[in-house]
Amino acid sequence: MSSTPASSAQPPALRLAVLGDSIAWGQGAATPDDRLAPRLTGALRARGLTVADRVFAEPGARSRDLGAQVDRALTWRPHVALVVIGANDVTHREPVQAAAAALEQAVRRLRGSGSEVVVAPAPDLGAVPHVPAALRQVVRAASETLRRRQADAVVAAGGRVADADQRASQAFGSDPALFSADRFHPSSAGYAVIADAVLPALDLAVRSAARAQGPAGPQLP
Repeated sequence: MSSTPASSAQPPALRLAVLGDSIAWGQGAATPDDRLAPRLTGALRARGLTVADRVFAEPGARSRDLGAQVDRALTWRPHVALVVIGANDVTHREPVQAAAAALEQAVRRLRGSGSEVVVAPAPDLGAVPHVPAALRQVVRAASETLRRRQADAVVAAGGRVADADQRASQAFGSDPALFSADRFHPSSAGYAVIADAVLPALDLAVRSAARAQGPAGPQLP
């Protein structure tokens, strides 16, 4: 029989599933700890929230690939899901309506399972260094069109939109050091910026999930 008082036991952790593309996976970070998921769980824990993460994202994924990721994530029964998607839809010129519809379906399925959902939509790919200057406005417009449709789809499905003011994209547009050596994916410093931009919406979602668990779940600070 344990001699540890019940009052000192660690509260159960909320399960955070991370879905999406290479940014959600963490490609370009110098070390695994610099990737998006570890940064976010560390920041949440610093705020007194007990969170365990599992990454289901895959580099190269587009919105149409989210269905398979949701299938795998739901077997883990996450309390909160973070979806980072859209960049590859823009680069592959995926139809905006189809991409937004696939995202909306993924969010609805996750919400239907009881998960809180946060989505970081398409970044401004016009900020990517290797995009020719003559094409920057075209790429920026395509990114913004998809982003708006994604935001509408997420809200319609009951999710939260992260970085609504595009703080991360603005930072990437003014600081090339936020890109990794491939000049497309974020560097470790870039992931710090993205995590900071996503954290407010994710914090709200985690707290909402914690409240839904009741007295037996993780305790809010």
